[in-house]
Amino acid sequence: MWLVACAVAPWALAPSASADIGVVGSPVSVCIAPVRAGDTLAAMLRARDRFDCTSDQKSFGSGDYWARSEPLSAQGPVSLRMASLWQQQVTLWTVYADGVVTKRSFDGKALARTIQFGAIVEMPLATRAAPVSRLLWRIDGAANVRGVLVGARLASPQESATSNLAMAASYGGFAGLCLAMFVYNLALWSAQRHSFQIVYCAMLLSLGGYAFSSSGALAWVWPDLPNNYRLRINYLTLAASGACAIAFARTFFEPRVFSGWLNHLTNLVIAMVLGSAILLALATGWEKVLLDRLYAFSFLLLTLTSIPVLWQAWRRRSDYLWLFACAWALPILLAAIRTAGNFGLLSWSFLLDNSTLAAMAAEALLSSLAIAYRTRLLARERDEAREQEHAARWLADHDPLTGLLNRRAFLREAIGRSGDHQLVLVDMDHFKSVNQALGHDGGDEVLRLVSRVLARVGAQSDALVARLGGEEFALLAFADAPIAVELVLHAIRAERMPSDRHVTASLGIATGPIYDEAGWQQLYRTADQALFAAKAAGRDRARGTGAVALAA
Repeated sequence: MWLVACAVAPWALAPSASADIGVVGSPVSVCIAPVRAGDTLAAMLRARDRFDCTSDQKSFGSGDYWARSEPLSAQGPVSLRMASLWQQQVTLWTVYADGVVTKRSFDGKALARTIQFGAIVEMPLATRAAPVSRLLWRIDGAANVRGVLVGARLASPQESATSNLAMAASYGGFAGLCLAMFVYNLALWSAQRHSFQIVYCAMLLSLGGYAFSSSGALAWVWPDLPNNYRLRINYLTLAASGACAIAFARTFFEPRVFSGWLNHLTNLVIAMVLGSAILLALATGWEKVLLDRLYAFSFLLLTLTSIPVLWQAWRRRSDYLWLFACAWALPILLAAIRTAGNFGLLSWSFLLDNSTLAAMAAEALLSSLAIAYRTRLLARERDEAREQEHAARWLADHDPLTGLLNRRAFLREAIGRSGDHQLVLVDMDHFKSVNQALGHDGGDEVLRLVSRVLARVGAQSDALVARLGGEEFALLAFADAPIAVELVLHAIRAERMPSDRHVTASLGIATGPIYDEAGWQQLYRTADQALFAAKAAGRDRARGTGAVALAA
């Protein structure tokens, strides 16, 4: 919330000052008249009934127009500043109080060379002793999407320079933020390979391209690019940003949120946003107005899509709902306001036209936290999965009662070892009577205590210790570091058992190689025979044989 406040405060607390960053100078009232055959400069300067000063400019439609200012009295060095619009050519006549009239014509490339930061067209007016008394424009090929001539103002060189510096700082800061976030998320993606990170990088690139074209910097870097082509790039990069925003939401939330109909809906919206932008970029005539409405309608759908997305995230109990909602609340709100402006519900303003800058700056800051939090949750899920995998592997290899290796894991570790080994089989004496006296719970506790004794003694010889089944255990050690069998017997006798029950065990010992399955079977058979001999001799003792010969 503090980050939101810091990002929005300059725009929210001082809207007039924010607007003045790009809209500087004194406003110029403009009246509009369609071009007719036989029109002359003198006639248009004198005409009284031809010009409409009250109707909405967009009501005139596409075409060629005259635009005339109200009487002026501008003295000293001044520049004409106005919004950059879809126009093929602009001719400007400057009328001075002494009757002198100057003329300048601007085709698409010449208009691009006049672009200042904030995508403001600036035309310096020649300085004369007499003040400027009136301005007259002829605008050929006006698409009239936002108007025929919008935002006309007369500004001093100081005001223009201040505006350029302020806008350069704003757009430069936004570009730096996009670059930093791009590098940050690209580095995260290269290490973690989460799809939402690379999608966010694509969105940042699109936003950077949009800021580069909408700021006017593109015209400075590429001055021969006609202004209408810059506007086309503007539309395409903004559409790409919108499409990436939906794709980011789809990859940021859990897959269950976008399952079913919502996935089809978002695919349709992405197709409409990109398709309308491409059609608008290819349009050359009157259809621009219609396609601009389609473009605005696609962004309206994009904005409204946030409602079912958030609803599905809430219904599916997403862990990222509130984080995403907080990060994207401001961009969605400003996108809705700007869409309303595209439909003519709000009049054009420089602040509204550049609202994307503030919205996406706030979004980038908050989304960085959202992505970091999402990464943290994914890391936690990964750690939990690893723990569960480790637990599953442990359960697959260990006896759940005693925690010792089970028979399968014991044989996997034992068979194939090089050199001779000592195998000690341990079998509890009269264990059936132990179960009868203590119950099965007591018998299980006896087995657990005996397993701890065997694990403790086996650790001294670095031996494998396993429960083969029932009350039978096995210890396997290298022959040159044998297990102290008398210590095993003593430790079992000395261990305090439930109800102070006296418990003993019999041990069978054999030594030999276990290169393969046959070697193991030979060694086990020999140790089992020795165990049988210990039982027959009275139990609570150990019996062994010499080394087992390697089977042919």
